[in-house]
Amino acid sequence: MNRPLVIAGRTFTSRLLLGTGKFSSNELMRDALAASGTEIVTVALRRADLSGTSDPFANILDFIDPEKYLLLPNTSGAVNAEEAVRLARLAASAGLPKWIKLEIHPDPQYLLPDPIETLRATEILAAEGFIILPYINADPVLAKRLEDAGASTVMPLGSPIGSNRGLETRAQIAIIIEQARIPVIVDAGLGAPSHAAEALELGADAVLINTAIAVAEDPVAMARAFKMAVEAGRMAREAGLPAQEDTAIPTSPLTAFLHDG
Repeated sequence: MNRPLVIAGRTFTSRLLLGTGKFSSNELMRDALAASGTEIVTVALRRADLSGTSDPFANILDFIDPEKYLLLPNTSGAVNAEEAVRLARLAASAGLPKWIKLEIHPDPQYLLPDPIETLRATEILAAEGFIILPYINADPVLAKRLEDAGASTVMPLGSPIGSNRGLETRAQIAIIIEQARIPVIVDAGLGAPSHAAEALELGADAVLINTAIAVAEDPVAMARAFKMAVEAGRMAREAGLPAQEDTAIPTSPLTAFLHDG
């Protein structure tokens, strides 16, 4: 029970990853991170100041303690493998960890990940020693190809980014979980704590949440709610969920004494 999350040999106690976009202020983001109990925080490289000037109005990194959180740079905004690889190398050269959340989505309307470019970038970055967490469609075949290419996790979407629609890809994610030898982290579309609990109950190793917390009326309270939901979902999974049945099964079966005499 309560086995830790292990990614690329590194152990984490929290199974909740947080994104840092859409918060109304960096201070509020900082407080939500603390309330969530997360240990992995994603940062879009296009929002981070890597110049070393430490501009408090521009640099989100000033509000994320690298001693407390693993900074996970992400390549959001990249439209092909070349752009994603360049962003990853830029982050590493600026002293950020060689962990990268790989996002390549050329369509600005639906933000769906490009499977071909994502696989290409994974092959390149894995050869350079990056620890890669790729954001993908819930495609079991692609998930296996990425695992074979050197990805340290796969991160299938539950539904489109920011849609808050929950696990619309539940059946495909179940297949990915069944086949994976690396952690499966559900990323995108989870809009309520119940969605996160459902993903953990299904067998996902973790979830990544951003919009649902950042745009809540009280992001700090919502971060706590997601923390509890993830813990409950994982506990339920490890406790052993009962099988679903096609018919009713009485909780107090009829016994012979009703027919005695």
